[in-house]
Amino acid sequence: MSTDDQHLVETRLSSEEVFSGHLLKVSADRVRLPDGSESIREHVAHPGAVVMLAALDNGKLLFERQFRYPLGQVFLEFPAGKIDAGEHPLDTARRELREETGYKAKSWRHLGTMHPCIGYSNERIEIFLAHGLSYIGHALDHGEFIEVVELSLADAVLSVRDGGITDGKTIAGLFWAEKIYSGAWDFPA
Repeated sequence: MSTDDQHLVETRLSSEEVFSGHLLKVSADRVRLPDGSESIREHVAHPGAVVMLAALDNGKLLFERQFRYPLGQVFLEFPAGKIDAGEHPLDTARRELREETGYKAKSWRHLGTMHPCIGYSNERIEIFLAHGLSYIGHALDHGEFIEVVELSLADAVLSVRDGGITDGKTIAGLFWAEKIYSGAWDFPA
């Protein structure tokens, strides 16, 4: 954070954990605002996640169709998963790609980090590009039911426009994919 940002900073005065689950923890913090007044900030602690742009040799990208309980519907999204405690994000990406799609990749590139819920969570999602895919078989976690789908970048982008893809991490990943495949953004190998 820049020293020029100090006039925007809120300072935690106290914190109370109000919920602790298997995945998430929720806290309510009393904070001092930049003008000296106080307020409450509720926020969710998340262990972090990865999302993979897995590029097949045929030019298509791997997607998943999966039921998401909070919204009660099936979503089309990029493969992704939670970072386990002490796990390096690249190891998470390799593990999740194999578990969910049955593929492994010869080459990996970290593209960037996104923060999907900055108003109420510290969640970060590390974005990876995977190339040189070979199918080695699924290893789904207990309770996971996933259908793997191949889509061209153009069809996926149209699906965002048409409302078929509404998942934020997938939309962000498609933004990266468009920039990379168009040559607008260059990344060293």
